[in-house]
Amino acid sequence: MTSENLSSEAEGVLDEIEEKDVDFLRLQFTDILGTVKNVSIPAEQAEKAFTEGIYFDGSSIDGFVRIQESDMRLEPDPTTFAVLPWRNSEKVTSARLICDVHDTTTDKPFTGDPRLVLQDAIDRANDLGYQVNAAPEPEFFLFEEDENGNATTTTHDSGGYFDLAPKDLAQDVRGDIIYGLEEMGFEVEASHHEVAEGQHEINFTYDDALSTADNVGTFRSVVRAIAAEHDLHATFMPKPIPRINGSGMHTHLSLFQDGENAFHDDDGEFNLSETARKFIAGILEHAPAITAVCNPTVNSYKRLVPGYEAPVYIAWSDVNRSALIRKPAARTPAASRIELRSPDPSCNPYLAFAVMIHAGLDGIENDLDCPDPVRENIYDFDEEKREEYGIDTLPENLGEAVDELEKDEVILDALGPHVGEKFVEAKNQEFQEYLVDVSQWEIDRYLEKY
Repeated sequence: MTSENLSSEAEGVLDEIEEKDVDFLRLQFTDILGTVKNVSIPAEQAEKAFTEGIYFDGSSIDGFVRIQESDMRLEPDPTTFAVLPWRNSEKVTSARLICDVHDTTTDKPFTGDPRLVLQDAIDRANDLGYQVNAAPEPEFFLFEEDENGNATTTTHDSGGYFDLAPKDLAQDVRGDIIYGLEEMGFEVEASHHEVAEGQHEINFTYDDALSTADNVGTFRSVVRAIAAEHDLHATFMPKPIPRINGSGMHTHLSLFQDGENAFHDDDGEFNLSETARKFIAGILEHAPAITAVCNPTVNSYKRLVPGYEAPVYIAWSDVNRSALIRKPAARTPAASRIELRSPDPSCNPYLAFAVMIHAGLDGIENDLDCPDPVRENIYDFDEEKREEYGIDTLPENLGEAVDELEKDEVILDALGPHVGEKFVEAKNQEFQEYLVDVSQWEIDRYLEKY
């Protein structure tokens, strides 16, 4: 089953579909808010998908197009083919292909496609001679389901950081998730129980930024699906339970140039190069605006508070985990990297990586000065000492973060006019809805008191 119009990668996918008896293909893409969408087609339509694309109604997708501009086309990326590690009740085998979205009116890539936004950021880095690598650490909670199969906030276990069974009851669940990820081509480095009850982390190896963003979407889907097989609900909500640690997505970044790590310098402080320091300076400079994209929900800011290991202060260091950016220890020059600790797993990974890359490159291109590292625990600083050190804080809520985004031309340009406008519009609406809502906390506190 081949065609002269097919690439060798696409022909390889068609062969694999036949070898593995795939019944259906899920053509996957992501909306502006980071929700994974998919169109399912019979496997027999795979060649058509590669040669002609598959059309869909873009007006039904958040932030895409208006109803009079609805026809859009999915073009699968053959390098993203993977058989899904679960079957439905009829034992049907499905596989996944991640797609780029095209605008049928212009026959060009759709500017509102988050994957294109990241590709543009990568192209900018490539033009400067850099390859961008990324490695996120998405944390998640496992909760019990009620008798109707609905999610609760009852944690699946009472374990803590690095605990073992019997406190950590989720070892088997994490094991099944890891097997599923490995079946899809992931190389898993480690998994463990996190600090909070019911909270977990599974780390996979770094890759180029686009492949890593694709992997984040896949990771979230696999975790949810396999948790459901155990009658559990997995959530990447940043702070599902008050007054305990929330879930972050610490993101490790590095630039390579001519096969060498551009962030490494044997003679530099922490073995960091000047390129790395300028990259750090760029992220620190644009941190308030980046926060709107990397922490995009009202709930995100319940995590970004002092006392729960999440960063609040715009500073950097080596071992200091109270700083926004950390330089982790590295055994080899190739492993030198920086870790941005503010993102959470509710973010759209394509947009989050894009704004990180553009911010860092802005620091390099404009030769920004990197401030001195802060080795003390910033949580212990009072306001006067923070001012002395020149340490600002991240936005306290989604409304403030969106205001910062609207003021930052570099980060808005990183998103592009379409995504920037639609993202700001959606997040302003979300924050306004939050402001006019009345929470259960308010009912409990004020209803009988006043």
